[in-house]
Amino acid sequence: MRIHLIAIGGAAMHNIALALQENGHAVSGSDDEIYNPARDRLAAKGLLPRKMGWHTDRIQSDLDAIIVGMHARKDNPELARALELEIPIFSYPAFLYDQARHKKRVVVAGSHGKTTTTSMILHFLRAAELDFDYLVGAQLEGFETMTRLSEAPLMVLEGDEYFSSPIDRVPKIYHYRPHLAILTGVAWDHINVFPTFASYLEAFRHFLQTIEPGGTVWYDERDKYLPELIKEAPESISCIPYGPFDTRLENGQFLVETPTGEVATPLIGQHNFANLRAAYLLCRHLGLSDALLSGAIPSFTGASKRLQTLIDRPGFASYLDFAHAPSKVQATVQAVRERHPDREIVACLELHTFSSLNPAFLPGYAHTMDLADEAVVFFSPHTLEMKKLPPLPVEALKKHFQRSDLHVFTESEKLESWILSRGWEDKVLLWMSSGNFGGLDVGALPK
Repeated sequence: MRIHLIAIGGAAMHNIALALQENGHAVSGSDDEIYNPARDRLAAKGLLPRKMGWHTDRIQSDLDAIIVGMHARKDNPELARALELEIPIFSYPAFLYDQARHKKRVVVAGSHGKTTTTSMILHFLRAAELDFDYLVGAQLEGFETMTRLSEAPLMVLEGDEYFSSPIDRVPKIYHYRPHLAILTGVAWDHINVFPTFASYLEAFRHFLQTIEPGGTVWYDERDKYLPELIKEAPESISCIPYGPFDTRLENGQFLVETPTGEVATPLIGQHNFANLRAAYLLCRHLGLSDALLSGAIPSFTGASKRLQTLIDRPGFASYLDFAHAPSKVQATVQAVRERHPDREIVACLELHTFSSLNPAFLPGYAHTMDLADEAVVFFSPHTLEMKKLPPLPVEALKKHFQRSDLHVFTESEKLESWILSRGWEDKVLLWMSSGNFGGLDVGALPK
């Protein structure tokens, strides 16, 4: 097939382009801006557009399909040309379903933990030497790309509730129609798409209706909303609750109690032990043995930027996590506190998404960093301007987080100076962001 991707530079989109090329398709793409790592990865495979921007001459009638990413606007000229030529147009989740309609489909959905749980499933399947396709939202050790498309009989998908494309304005999870699914939990996010919590909850209520008859969904029984939501699930599917594995901390490492006995894990946090249990149960349902699954747990080190250890030396440790929504921030801080109960913890959070910078959403951050000894919030005024949001006064942020001692920085240089001016003996530094703290090399701080 000849396939053109509009907005090829997106995290998922460029990985889909790479996977399609690997599978033998003729791939082209366009975008108005492409940043690393997508830029270098596309260039290495000859897929980087020769010139940036939207050019209708790229859209020819001999194309078999167009895939449109969310970065493209509804009035994109290439999209308009494709409509004129009546070329089949897909959002990427709709295209993935089209490729996987005859496969067994596994979807991990929920407000948090999707990437980690999906990664765990892929880790287990690889340990079992099974053939599978996948889409996951982070780079994983041992996997060249974040997407694989082949003739494999099984596909594992990280299911995002955000809109599918500018012309396919339904949550991505509506498209996949899984046979097996995991729901990790529900906590309001994406306020620009779901202006009320009720509208956000509806996305997951409808997702349950899309599970194939005879399918199975595992859900976190500790979640505030899922047990009630599950009561509305179709009678044609099985709904199985789960909680975290029992664990204990010994000599600085957690031991997980599995059906075959205790095994060590580098993971930390009750949310991760719950993610691990969900992945374990689903893979056991697929036929993997307890012995294989338990044996694979110690070698799972996590996904990139998901409580990733940056520095671990005597007397000091630092971590990087993708946490940005309130529930994720609270779970991440709690996990680090459980791992380091006697150390002073400094937690640095970047407000970067539309939701996290929105005054209507900010009250949700109250007490989310209470378990940290010191709490820091960083945001860029330029990001506020780009998202057309009002300024954030320091006192308002302190009120929202319910911390009068909150440190607030709006310049990365000043945050770096503050970090470098402090002593770090017997302390832990936790970075949390879906951005990059204004370009700070957090892995090198403190020097």
